Amino acid sequence: MAEKDLSLEQQLAALKEENARQKKMIDALVKRVEQGGSGQVDAWGAFQHSVVLADQVREKTEELNHALHSIESTNRQLTQANQHAEQAHQRFIDAIESISDGFALYDPNRELVYSNSRFQRYWQDNAISLNAPSLTPEKIQQLAKDRGLIVREVPGNRNGHTLKLQNGRWLQIKERRTSDGGVVMLYSDITQLKLAETARFEAAMAEKSRILQNMVDNLSQGVLMVSESGEVQVFNQRFLDMSGFEQSRLIGTQIEPLAEDSPVTLWRIGRGGIRPPEGIRVQTLNDGRVIEVRSHAMDDQGYVNTYTDITQRYLDAKELRETEQWLRLITDNVPALIAYVGDDLHYQFTNRAYDEWYGFPRGQLIGKHISVSRRSSTFEALRPYVERALDGESVVFEIEEYNASGEARYVVKSYVPNQASNGKITGLFVLNWDITERKQNAEELEQAYQTMEHRVQERTAQLQTLNDQLQDEVEERRVIQERLLETKKEAERANLSKTKFLAAISHDLLQPLNAAQLYLGSLLSHRMSPSARKLVSSLAHSLEDVESLITTLMDISKLDAGVVRADKQSFPVSDLLDNIADDFSHAAEGTSVEVRYVHSSAYVYTDSQLLARIIRNLMTNAIRYTPSGKILLGSRRCKEGLRIEVLDTGVGIPEDKKNEIFQEFKRLTAKQDESHTQLGLGLAIVDKIASVLGHTVTVDSVPGEGSRFSVLVPYGRPETQSVRNVESLVSDNSVVLQGARVWVIDNDPNICRAMEELLQRWGCEVTSAGSLEELQISCDTVQSPVELLIADYHLDNGMTGLSLAKSINQQRMQKVPTVIVTANRSEELQHQARDCGYLVMHKPVSPMRLKMTMVHLLAGDQADPILARVGASHNR
Repeated sequence: MAEKDLSLEQQLAALKEENARQKKMIDALVKRVEQGGSGQVDAWGAFQHSVVLADQVREKTEELNHALHSIESTNRQLTQANQHAEQAHQRFIDAIESISDGFALYDPNRELVYSNSRFQRYWQDNAISLNAPSLTPEKIQQLAKDRGLIVREVPGNRNGHTLKLQNGRWLQIKERRTSDGGVVMLYSDITQLKLAETARFEAAMAEKSRILQNMVDNLSQGVLMVSESGEVQVFNQRFLDMSGFEQSRLIGTQIEPLAEDSPVTLWRIGRGGIRPPEGIRVQTLNDGRVIEVRSHAMDDQGYVNTYTDITQRYLDAKELRETEQWLRLITDNVPALIAYVGDDLHYQFTNRAYDEWYGFPRGQLIGKHISVSRRSSTFEALRPYVERALDGESVVFEIEEYNASGEARYVVKSYVPNQASNGKITGLFVLNWDITERKQNAEELEQAYQTMEHRVQERTAQLQTLNDQLQDEVEERRVIQERLLETKKEAERANLSKTKFLAAISHDLLQPLNAAQLYLGSLLSHRMSPSARKLVSSLAHSLEDVESLITTLMDISKLDAGVVRADKQSFPVSDLLDNIADDFSHAAEGTSVEVRYVHSSAYVYTDSQLLARIIRNLMTNAIRYTPSGKILLGSRRCKEGLRIEVLDTGVGIPEDKKNEIFQEFKRLTAKQDESHTQLGLGLAIVDKIASVLGHTVTVDSVPGEGSRFSVLVPYGRPETQSVRNVESLVSDNSVVLQGARVWVIDNDPNICRAMEELLQRWGCEVTSAGSLEELQISCDTVQSPVELLIADYHLDNGMTGLSLAKSINQQRMQKVPTVIVTANRSEELQHQARDCGYLVMHKPVSPMRLKMTMVHLLAGDQADPILARVGASHNR
């Protein structure tokens, strides 16, 4: 407004000056006209000139009047503007005074220009004068600090900051630039806001403390926090439970006196600069609990101790170590070479037989690549099979490898992939069998057969030529025929030799396998983790593979040699079918195969053990070739006899394969069972056993729809005695076996230990010995009470289990129920044991079958034919 007034005044002065100059010009012109009366001047021209001058004077006068009028108007406007400016200035002052904040205006040099009364009171009430020249915000704030008015300054953003005054009040200073480069500052009293903020902060901290304490109290670990000065600051209920301290004793207490009678560690582990690895200590409390103490250092030199109850984990780890020892003991006594290889082809487990065969010290192969145990050429030959196994395929093959002595040996290898729950292959189970001797025997037999065939051809050709040439040489032909018969007998003797060889080697293989089965039965009664139980299940499958391979080879050998004889008798077919259906129903659980069974009350006349083997092989074959669907086991009454049928909805059999499937080592497809190794002998054994029994086996099948196998069995006569269910035999076995006194005789100490461990777990009192003399040293064989005798058939010094049992029973008042355990499956031994009243169990002994037999004998039924049939149905 002041600038506008100055401009108007300058315009007015310029107009006045111009008006005065024009007036002077007019006066000079008039005077010149009046003085121009001399005769030399033209009067008319002078007149005209004067008229022009008069017009100009009139115009100038009018302009001057107009200018004066404008000046007057401008003066009125200027007066009004001054009034408005004064009114606005007063309103500005009233507005500044009306705000609740202190206001201060500084010029571009940051010197105080104007301030309101509230701003002045902030400082004048504390004896700070604002009349000093050149007062800047910095000088005012420094004066306040010197007088002690400001006790704290909180930095803010670029537009302001916060001050705390001596009287407890808070000022927030906000700063803003003006258009001319000056500064406007507002000083706001935010004391109430700060108090409310402080209250909210304290409430939030209290809530956080409460939540933190609740969280600490609900931890599964005990917690103790100690300050730098050694004072207990934080603890939870879990710590009180472990230490036994009362809460009132810990609050605000120094740690040192508490540590003297504390059952748990209170000091920081490794304090004083000597810290054990990871700061962990394991302690066992008086009540048997095991705790783990960990120390955690804090930035302020305090520390936090955590106390975790690891009793269950400690017990699980202990049991896992015991389980691992059992597994190691079992696998080390299995004749097969067993190993486990990870997906990186590095060994993670090997048994003793595996290490010894390849010539490595115990455990040295662990962590090494599988190529280190064999020659590079052999490893390259194995690589395709390994890759197939890592792709999820179970692989069985033969290969030539070199053992620790550098000898070339023939080995049957089985690679079984280990598939995790997510479908990924994590490793391979490796099972090896050295079949060098078996292969050599087979080659010798093949060579003998070829030699015999060649000789027969030669002799036949010679005889044909001689017959055509000389009729009178019949006598010579007879001689030649006798030689041919002798050759045939040699072949038969070679075949019998093979059978005896298989029987002998089977005994040697079944002996450690029997121990492994017994140890496994004991191990399965232990409590173990899911991973350990999975490993035990894999081991059980491997042992079943070994047993199945040995039993199958023996059965084929015995059937080929013609030494198998049928022991036929009448019995209800449900004795076999009920148990077989139950077994395979359990086996199909968890799969997409449904097993159904139709009960029959018919009686049949046949050998129960051989018939059970036929039906089991047919059921196994049906499950193997039925990926998903249904399997039915039942029977039909026909005029000729009872037709026992196994129907499935599997892959079916092509017409040209129906005869081929009954041949040895023939399988319908190349697919392998995921858990068992198969040789393709199941239906071959069915055909051979059916020939021994005189039964007819037929097959009907449609590819893609399923198959029906049936065996026709003659009817039998009903028995007068009632048939008891197998489950009733073992329904109360825990009561029957508790405290039962059992004598175990076996010349293999490993078998004795395994049998003793298993029977003691069933509650029996066991006395084991390697011979009759050892048993007589341990107890009185004549008068000592005993409920059961279990004896191995092959003992030392020509002694057999039969002769040992006879010797003991001849001296006692009452015979001891006896079980003879043997790998000898001959009919002669069966009849000898039956004549003596003893039961025979074949190796390897199934713990379930052994338990069932013991319960039966201890219940007083010593020679029940039903038990024999039940045992046959369970003997897989």
